[in-house]
Amino acid sequence: MEQIRIQPIILQEIPDEGHTVIEKFEYHADRVKFAVVLFTPDDVGALNSKIDSAEPRPRQNVIFELGYFIGKLGRDRVRVLVKGEVAMLSDYSGVLRIAMDDNGGWKVSLVRELKNAGYAVDANDAL
Repeated sequence: MEQIRIQPIILQEIPDEGHTVIEKFEYHADRVKFAVVLFTPDDVGALNSKIDSAEPRPRQNVIFELGYFIGKLGRDRVRVLVKGEVAMLSDYSGVLRIAMDDNGGWKVSLVRELKNAGYAVDANDAL
């Protein structure tokens, strides 16, 4: 995001100022017009009956944040970047995501989405 001159809000880099995590999240969520949610294979999950077939998945707080931003901003203002192989949410299937390929083509896709959302960004900055 910084490469395309958009200052991201990264909560872990912002002082807590005595707030709970959810208070901090809500406070900063009120200041954005677009959200990029990063799905990485940080956790594993499976049904109890199929524990041997656990799949990589995003952390549960990331799923919560995705739902929060979809409710707050609408699906058209939220994009999921997927890094690696992760299990997708059944209720979210069919919604297009941006795969983070090694060649960086995902950056162009994200710039296109941001432009469509009204941001003045230059694809050349992403490359």
